[in-house]
Amino acid sequence: MKKSFILLLWIWILTQPSGLFAQGTAPVINATLTGKVVDEKTKEPLIGATIQIKGITNGAATDVDGKFTLKTAQTLPFTLVVTYVGYKTREVTAISNTIDIELEENLGQLNEVVVVGYGTQKRSDITGSIASVPLEIKSQPVASVERLLQGSVAGAIVTQTSGQPGGGVSVQIRGNNSITAGSDPLYVIDGFPINNDYSLNDARVTDGSKINPLSSINTSDIENIDVLKDASATAIYGSRGANGVVIITTKNGTKNKSSVNYDAYYGVQSVIRTLPLLNAREWWQLRKDAATNSGKTTTLPSSLGYSLDTSGVGTDWQAAAFRQAPIQNHNISILSGSERTRLAISGNYFKQDGILQNTDFRRYSARINLIHEYNKRLLITGNLTASTIKANVAPAAIVGNLLLTPPSLPIYKDDGTYVVNSPFESSLQNPINSLYNQLNETITNRILGNVSAEYQIVDGLRAKVLFGTDIVDNKQNRYLPSSTAEGQNLQGDAIVGSAFTTNWLNENTLSYDREINERHKINAVVGFTAQQSDSKGAVAEAAGFATDAFSYNNLGTGITNRTPSSFASKWALASYLGRVNYGYNDKYLVTFTLRADGSSRFGEGNKWGYFPSAAFGWNVSNESFFSQVRNVSVLKLRLSAGLTGNQNIPPYQSLSQLAYFRYNFSGSTVSGFAPNTVPNPNLGWEKTFQVDAGIDLGLLNNRIQVTADYYYKKTTDLLLSRTVPGTSGLSNFYSGQASTIYQNIGAVSNQGFELYINSRNTTGDLKWNTILVYSTNRNKILSLGNGVDQIIPDISSPSIAKVGYPLGSFIVYQTDGVIQSGEAALTPQANKSPGGQKYKDINGDGIITQAGDRIVIPNQPGFTVGLTNTFNYKGFDLSIFFQGSIGGKLYNANRANLELGTGYTNGSRDLLNRWTPTNTNTNVKAAFQDPAITISDRFIEDATYYRLKNISFGYTLPKALLTKAHLKNLRVYVSAQNAATWTNYTGYDPEVSLNGQSLINKGIDNGVYPNNKSYQVGLSLSL
Repeated sequence: MKKSFILLLWIWILTQPSGLFAQGTAPVINATLTGKVVDEKTKEPLIGATIQIKGITNGAATDVDGKFTLKTAQTLPFTLVVTYVGYKTREVTAISNTIDIELEENLGQLNEVVVVGYGTQKRSDITGSIASVPLEIKSQPVASVERLLQGSVAGAIVTQTSGQPGGGVSVQIRGNNSITAGSDPLYVIDGFPINNDYSLNDARVTDGSKINPLSSINTSDIENIDVLKDASATAIYGSRGANGVVIITTKNGTKNKSSVNYDAYYGVQSVIRTLPLLNAREWWQLRKDAATNSGKTTTLPSSLGYSLDTSGVGTDWQAAAFRQAPIQNHNISILSGSERTRLAISGNYFKQDGILQNTDFRRYSARINLIHEYNKRLLITGNLTASTIKANVAPAAIVGNLLLTPPSLPIYKDDGTYVVNSPFESSLQNPINSLYNQLNETITNRILGNVSAEYQIVDGLRAKVLFGTDIVDNKQNRYLPSSTAEGQNLQGDAIVGSAFTTNWLNENTLSYDREINERHKINAVVGFTAQQSDSKGAVAEAAGFATDAFSYNNLGTGITNRTPSSFASKWALASYLGRVNYGYNDKYLVTFTLRADGSSRFGEGNKWGYFPSAAFGWNVSNESFFSQVRNVSVLKLRLSAGLTGNQNIPPYQSLSQLAYFRYNFSGSTVSGFAPNTVPNPNLGWEKTFQVDAGIDLGLLNNRIQVTADYYYKKTTDLLLSRTVPGTSGLSNFYSGQASTIYQNIGAVSNQGFELYINSRNTTGDLKWNTILVYSTNRNKILSLGNGVDQIIPDISSPSIAKVGYPLGSFIVYQTDGVIQSGEAALTPQANKSPGGQKYKDINGDGIITQAGDRIVIPNQPGFTVGLTNTFNYKGFDLSIFFQGSIGGKLYNANRANLELGTGYTNGSRDLLNRWTPTNTNTNVKAAFQDPAITISDRFIEDATYYRLKNISFGYTLPKALLTKAHLKNLRVYVSAQNAATWTNYTGYDPEVSLNGQSLINKGIDNGVYPNNKSYQVGLSLSL
């Protein structure tokens, strides 16, 4: 088969130079048919409608006036097949040489063709739960594709974990299935499945936010986004379907039609809000009060080479760091095609400067998609994307330093150079110096592509072979110059690293599609797939440079050479798959799916997992008795159940791994290897069983379309990372912390309700369409293993995983006001003076202890919602998109630091109302030089928010003007992203997560790069 495929490919290549767009041998032409295709209601011409004579390939397309000319050898009368995207296909009989044709707009969502695993289906034939991102959402100006799911797909929780340009995005579909294994969905881009693995863009060098791997995909190239949610839809992807599947299809050329398209926008971004902090005079008073209350005094240091401001405003570090930053995008595409070949070529330039100084993100990308019908039986398809990303990343602690650095410290010395060291006790240094002078860049080159050949063996039976690859080359460079506090003691520190990943895929499928006696529809697919990923990388470091001029480009000139490191890993997956869809009389539908996956990540006897599913559908509205029901045009019931899996853990976790150690014996250094992980040969699949019941409803001739789903999921045999006891003697080589082991322990459940409503409110000259997306999810930890009730991953963190509570819950002390004179000092702190924070004695033993007086606070949103309204009137269009999350919580660690009140660092303006002997009626504790933070419910805040996510207003020039200008389309528009946010959260933004994609440590806000709001002006042009 492989040799035959290569031979056919070479024959195709050799025959194309002279006839890439050849349409085959045309019939003898002795007749000409002319006509016009229009919308049946508006009578507007339809540009690009396809007209073909039924039974032959000869055809034509309409021009800008909706007119067409078709030359043919057929004799009248004959049947024409007329198709146009968004309209119902119509067959009409031509009895003369001229004909006018009216097409009816396709109002039925159930008639759409939806991309599913290894194929497509009409929505009316689908038995599973599948959602599609609306056209109105796909046009948003975003850097990565995941943002388009937010508020547009019921059941998808999307969190921008960092405002860093190109930064991280976390996506959970239908809740959190796992605790420590990967939780993001599988992304399938033009048939190539990838996980959004941030390690691909991590050479273990860059300090700060990791760059999102999916930001390499140009969103302007996307044609469709379909999200598979239930087990029936995702089981075809087996081991990787438990977290949902996002199928992304890019644009292809069109038959007998060509266009050149240019899309561009330019905008300005700014921080959504800044935090109110003390000025220099207020901070200095806080510092004096803290010293006095601690029995100390404080004085100003002298002979610094600059002046400290203790009586005025001082330095506004946020104002110095944040800026109005430009964002721009330019995309050009060429879509063309003949009768047998379709070609799409595009190029993209995207640049986003960060709202923090000296941070940015640039993407250069190109794509080519080719579909060629070699003959009536062989179809050859190729997709290739190449991209380069360059990003300057903010240092990890920079936002926290901006908040905490005392305002009395200036940015510059008297001689104009940067202040480097702070004269105060805090380890905080000049954050503006660090922001401007640290070099912290990442460069990622990516090639993602595949080629396939599909051969029709007999009518309805097709064989397809696909080969694909995903190559990621990541380089990271960091330099801490001696002029910064971080690099001063090292005399400059340079680090360079690289990570190279090659991922290849081979899919071999056999599909059968047949309709028997116009009643029985059978669609089946079977196949074998294999995928393998290899990653390698290296890191080198040196310090002690005579000059900063070379930065990271000349490590050999460093006096101190650090120990270099390198790494390599590999994983592989082999799979067998099968699916059968059967429909009877367009009424009764069944789907059966089975996939078997073998993964290299698991123990020898547990590598294979088996993932079956079954689904049933009933098109009630196609029953004869339903014809009497008025105003209900579509009624479909769905029920599905199945098993999916998760293998998203690092490789080699079932094996014992060795680490390199150095030891000193009698003054001599010796080296050797020792185990640093515990083997687990029984490690196997994490499994998720899911049941889904759904209804699809069309009302008032499908003017209103409703989809509702209820689901229940239970995940067992969790891939849970457990800490190995310190008595084992094992430690992690990189961090020095206790080693961990993955085990199949515990269970988690999710249940929820999803609602999608699409309403065409008005038609005619004024068109008004509304889309409402609503979803709820209730997550619960059912088990953490025998004898284990809770897991606290880090004692310095508020996070806890506890049986009976949702993932992301917090364990904290419960505050009880401020200690007043003469009251019992209920506090875990050593300082028990009046004015200190008081806590509730939960167990009533008269003291506050970690073991007995902390409470667990559940954390999960009550529901999420998205509301889109679009209006069109004679060339004008307006789109308004609201998105919200109601009921979640955040632990505001920024606030905890800012209310510490030690005087060592800056503080929140709430400290102006701190407790003093003359201000006792307050809930803000007094100032003390006590540096410890007590994790309490005071810093847990409501994360509810409503957001005007996008508003766009545009105008499309009328066709009469476009014709004179020789244009097909020209639209100009203005838009705004995150224009307004309504929330009671006191931090930068309620859409935040310090720990990225981590589920057990989610919901913490501590020094995260803030999100932005932006305003753009743009145009779309077609020739």
